[in-house]
Amino acid sequence: MLAFLTSGDNVPFLAALLLMLLIGVVEALGLGGSAALGDGLNPPDMDGDVDGHASLLNWLNVGKLPLLMLIVVFLFSFGLVGLILQQVIAGIFGRPGPWWLAVPLAMVAALPFTRLFGRVVARILPTDETTAVARDTLVGRWATIVIGKAEVGSAAQARVRDFHGQTHYVMIEPDDAGEVFEEGSQVIIVRHAGARFFAIQNTSASLRDL
Repeated sequence: MLAFLTSGDNVPFLAALLLMLLIGVVEALGLGGSAALGDGLNPPDMDGDVDGHASLLNWLNVGKLPLLMLIVVFLFSFGLVGLILQQVIAGIFGRPGPWWLAVPLAMVAALPFTRLFGRVVARILPTDETTAVARDTLVGRWATIVIGKAEVGSAAQARVRDFHGQTHYVMIEPDDAGEVFEEGSQVIIVRHAGARFFAIQNTSASLRDL
């Protein structure tokens, strides 16, 4: 078994499993920051020319799982399927298949397993880490500055809830020049540019975070 696992033609599959474990260790130690969460937002909208790619991404549960988690699931599927495939080939021909043939076969065969395992993981993960929303849906919602002081050109971290009731932490700047938001300030998001949001002072008592 050791000779089989250490065969040069099995290195891509062992490397995939080792990379999966490394990512898991990094995240467990908290060194990955928010990378696994992928900021909880959907990827940019795609136009009609890439509908096929969008359908494939949806089929693979992109948007239902954090991107890094989906990569981990694919690495696991690819490594496992590849080793099983090589074991079958070795049982028939007496040795594993050449890596240049086994790798593309394993990649194709791993896609259905990535979808299957991804759906299982999506059910296990906490809801607030798997609910994906578009950035545009946060525009018009109120937020609370929680860390730092927001000035034009210098964003502060704010807490905002989406229409699912899930909490997101975003970077906010004042939309009006000269306005400053201290910690605890209540603001209303009016627009965004990429991952950065812009807000105005919330003066409505009915829209405050209680």
